[in-house]
Amino acid sequence: MSQPAATGTAAGARTRTAALATICAAQTMFLLDTMIVTVALPHIQTGLGFTGPDLEWVITAYGLVFGGLLLLGGRCGDVFGRRRVFVVGLVLFTAASLTAGLAQHPWQLVASRAIQAAGAAAASPAALSLLTTTFPEGPARNRAISIYTAIGTAGGGVGLLAGGLITSFLSWRWIMLVNVPFGILVIALAPRVLAEAGRRSGRFDVPGALTATLGMTLLVFGLTRAAADPSGTVHWTDPSVLASLAGAALLLGLFVLVERRSRRPLMPLRLFAGRARLGNYLTIVLYSMAMTGISFFLTLFLQRIWQYGPLRTALVFLPMTGLLVACARASGPLLRRFGTRTVVLVGLSVAVVGIGWLSMMDGAGGYLTDLVLPSTLTYAGLGLAAPPMTVEALSRVDEQDAGIASGVFNCARQLGGAVGLAVLGTITWTTVAAHRVLPDPAALAIGIDRGFRTAAVLVGLALLATILGAIPGRRPAVVPVGQ
Repeated sequence: MSQPAATGTAAGARTRTAALATICAAQTMFLLDTMIVTVALPHIQTGLGFTGPDLEWVITAYGLVFGGLLLLGGRCGDVFGRRRVFVVGLVLFTAASLTAGLAQHPWQLVASRAIQAAGAAAASPAALSLLTTTFPEGPARNRAISIYTAIGTAGGGVGLLAGGLITSFLSWRWIMLVNVPFGILVIALAPRVLAEAGRRSGRFDVPGALTATLGMTLLVFGLTRAAADPSGTVHWTDPSVLASLAGAALLLGLFVLVERRSRRPLMPLRLFAGRARLGNYLTIVLYSMAMTGISFFLTLFLQRIWQYGPLRTALVFLPMTGLLVACARASGPLLRRFGTRTVVLVGLSVAVVGIGWLSMMDGAGGYLTDLVLPSTLTYAGLGLAAPPMTVEALSRVDEQDAGIASGVFNCARQLGGAVGLAVLGTITWTTVAAHRVLPDPAALAIGIDRGFRTAAVLVGLALLATILGAIPGRRPAVVPVGQ
C-alpha cells in the first residue's frame, strides 16, 4: 500500500499536486461525457438508426445508472478501499467508452452508456473522498476543492465545445473514443500518486444497498420521464411517472428505516445531524436545480430562437465556462478571508440578478444586453458559490465516512439537476402550449423566460436558506505550516 509523502516537504507538495491533477482529470471525463453526447445526438440517430423515443435512452441510461448507484459507489469506497474503487470505476468507464465508440446497433450503445455510468458512479465519490483524505481540512483542502470544483464546473461547457468540434470535423464515434487514451493515462497514474485509505471491516449493508439503489433509480427515471417530451403535455400525470415516483418514495422511506436499525449502515444518518449540514444539502439541491435548467434552456433558446448552430452555440458557452472556472478558483482565497456563508451569499445574490435579467430575453434581443451581460452575472455568481458549498458538505466528516459523504454530495447535485430539469421543463412547455396562437419562436421564448424566472426563484430560496443560517458563517480553520 502506498503512503502519502510527508505533507511538509516539497516532495509531498508535488505528490499532492499530482494527486489533485489525477482526480480532476477523471472527474472532468465523467462530467464532460454528459454534455458532449448531447450535441451529437442527431448524428448518432442517423448513424445507428435510432427511433426518436429510443434516442432519449442514450442520455437516460447514463443518468439512471449514475444517479442510482452513487450512494452505493460512495460506500464501496469506504468498505473496499477508495483508490481501488476509483481505479475499478475508471476501468469500467474506459472500457465502456471503447465499446460505445465501436457500437453497430442502438442497444450496444445504450448498454455501453449504462456501464459507463456504473464506472462513473463508483469512481466519482471515490475521487472526491480521496481529495478530502489527501489534503488536510483547512486552507489546503479549500484550495484543492476550489480547483476541483472549477474544473468540474467547466465540464459542461467544455463538453458542448468539444462535442461541436468533434461532431463537425470528425465523427460522433470520437466523442466516446476520446475517453480511452485519457482513461488509460489516469488508470496508470492513480496507483503512483494516490494513497490508499484504510478500509472498514464488517459486513456490507445489502438491504440498504438494494433499497437505496432501486429507490434512486426509480426517482431519477420518474423525474426524467416528467421532462422528456417538449410537446406541452404535463407529464407529471403520466402513469409511468406516478408509479416511478411512488415506488421511489416507498423504497427510500424503507431505506431510512433500514439505516436506522443497521449496525453497518450504507449511509450513516449521522451525516445529516445538525441544521447546518442538512441546510447545506438543501442549498446544493436548489442550486443544482437552477443551474442544470439554465444551461439546458439557454442552449435551446440559442438554437431554436436565435438559430445558432451547434458549434456557434458551443463557442458562446466557452467564455461563460471560463468565467465559471475563474470565479470558482477565486473563491478559495475569499473563503479564507470572509468565510463560507459570506461567499455563498455574495455568489447567489449575483446569480439571482443575472438569472432575473436572462428571463427578459426575446427573439429580437441584443447579443450584449440580452445574453453577454446577464450570463456574465449568472455564471460568475454560480461559480463563486459552488466551492464553499462543497467545502461545507465535506467538513467535519469522519475519515471512515468520507466516501459516503462524497456520494451524498454527488447525489444531491444529480437529483437537484433531475428535479430542476423536470420542474423547469414542465413550466416551460406548459407555457408554450398555452401560447400556441403565437408563432413557435415567440411562444418558446415566453416559455423559456418563465423557466428562467423559476430558476431565479430557486436560487433565491437557496439564498434565503443561507441567510437563515443553513451554512455556518465561520471561516475555515487555519492549519499551521507543516501539519
